[in-house]
Amino acid sequence: MAENIVKTSMTMIQALRSAMDVMMEKDENVVVFGQDVGYFGGVFRCTEGLQKKYGKSRVFDTPISEGGIVGVAIGMGAYGLRPCIEIQFADYIYPAYDQIVSEAARLRFRSAGDFTAPIAIRTPCGGGIYGGQTHSQSPEAVFAHVCGLRTVMPSNPYDAKGLLISSIECDDPVIFLEPKRLYNGPFDGHHDKPVVPWSQNPMGEVPEGYYTVPLDKAAIFRPGKQLTVLAYGTMVWVCEAAARETGIDAEIIDLRSLWPLDLETIVESVKKTGRCVVVHEATRTCGFGAELVSLVQEHCFYHLEAPIERVTGWDTPYPHAQEWAYFPGPARVGAAFKRAVEA
Repeated sequence: MAENIVKTSMTMIQALRSAMDVMMEKDENVVVFGQDVGYFGGVFRCTEGLQKKYGKSRVFDTPISEGGIVGVAIGMGAYGLRPCIEIQFADYIYPAYDQIVSEAARLRFRSAGDFTAPIAIRTPCGGGIYGGQTHSQSPEAVFAHVCGLRTVMPSNPYDAKGLLISSIECDDPVIFLEPKRLYNGPFDGHHDKPVVPWSQNPMGEVPEGYYTVPLDKAAIFRPGKQLTVLAYGTMVWVCEAAARETGIDAEIIDLRSLWPLDLETIVESVKKTGRCVVVHEATRTCGFGAELVSLVQEHCFYHLEAPIERVTGWDTPYPHAQEWAYFPGPARVGAAFKRAVEA
């Protein structure tokens, strides 16, 4: 529950900044660091003004060393601090993968609970910004696969703030993926239309103070009866556009947390509708959608009235010149909706 019910219109950038601000004021053990997050305020300005307010010992810049950033955070976390760190783009998180998987994710287990790694690792992900192959990746599946990690991806400012506060307070390491195409407004996949700002959407209304969103609970983004759609991040808005444009009464579930996964909400919806479409922007093979399809098949087999559909990015590096051929837009998603309900 929100302790402060005063709301203001925020972009996702402002909501994330507000979450860090609230937690730094609430808990002196919270520290923020990463490449350019201090004086510069981050490449997307998510940390703008925090160093000026809290000082260089709590908000500071680091060398370009992702493994070093995460390694330092693990040590800080083990000895009582709560680092909220930024990897400038998700595409650059791989040099830190060993520290995340072999150290942060295993620390609680290997120490029999004597030590934890309470670190929130923020990183912008996804395409739709003409970033090409090295600024557009969605690596959520490689983290959801790792025991000991939590993997989160919000789709709107309200959830972004509440989920980040929960992530900072969590005693486990959290991979907090931020769809950068949603930073300044909801995006339905129609790149040729004017940008809609968050100020025109109810989900841009965010409490100014402290509140949390659970790290293990999905949200029913759009109630419906004809089919269940499982999505997260930018694809939530693309799926809403596809439902609107096809006229199909789709129940869209915004997973929010990929792991822990709210399986109960998924199963309840699929048993009601009898049909399911899974949508994500990441590449298809071994993407998180494969796990979702498997779980729906396992738990809802006798309720399914049609094969489960899956719409994803293609098995290729994210192209620059053909970005919208790669991006799962409303036309491709809508076609899957029609196949599911007409089967």
